[in-house]
Amino acid sequence: MRIRQLVLVSENRDDVVEDLCNLFKIEVAFYDPGIIHFGLENAVLPVGDTFLEVVSPVKENTTAGRYLQKRRGDGGYMVIIQTKNFFEEKERIKSENIEIVWVADRKENQVEAKAIHLHPRDVGGAILSLDSMEPYDSWLWAGNDWKKKVNEQVISFLNGVHIQFKDPEEGMKKWERALGKKGTFKENHHQIELLNSRIIFKEDKDGRGDGPESFELRVKDKKALMSSAKELKLLKDGDIYIGGVRFLLN
Repeated sequence: MRIRQLVLVSENRDDVVEDLCNLFKIEVAFYDPGIIHFGLENAVLPVGDTFLEVVSPVKENTTAGRYLQKRRGDGGYMVIIQTKNFFEEKERIKSENIEIVWVADRKENQVEAKAIHLHPRDVGGAILSLDSMEPYDSWLWAGNDWKKKVNEQVISFLNGVHIQFKDPEEGMKKWERALGKKGTFKENHHQIELLNSRIIFKEDKDGRGDGPESFELRVKDKKALMSSAKELKLLKDGDIYIGGVRFLLN
């Protein structure tokens, strides 16, 4: 299992996308018309072979719209985990009595994609999606030509997400159950380690409630990137913030 895509939700998709592109020198690979099913518009941006997605509600009474109200503004929204053992994971989820709220099964241009979204009530902190792709290095949710849009000049991949909870240990236990992975207490945090990535569970200190608080990025030149963030006025208390998410550089 690995983190393959992290999703932000915003009132204004294009403003967030502009900040991401200006700072990280990445590009939009795909606007998915299919997510109008959820009352949303989106943009998917490759970061190496991982992805950032920005979604915005375009209809009334959407899950994303309610989430924006609940957390009082833009922020992290979804965590998409890629697995090689999709059917086994799906059966395990059912055996844990975790509700599956959405199922995808698509084949397009020699890519076969499968996904399940888990009910936030049973997982907490974010909408968790478990996804499978054949071939493994493909990613149908970014369209068919995303590799042409990859630019690793500044950042090379997403390697972590920090999710805040009122009770981080209880939050980790829910995610252990959802992922079938045992967490640890390491570097003063509860965390679950995945392939080349990790999920960290932190205490809610900003009063916004449970939700993704930070995304971790592998960067080429941290000092130069922080200087660019300062010029673009994207720093707050010494950290980079875009779309209500703190971006941590490593």
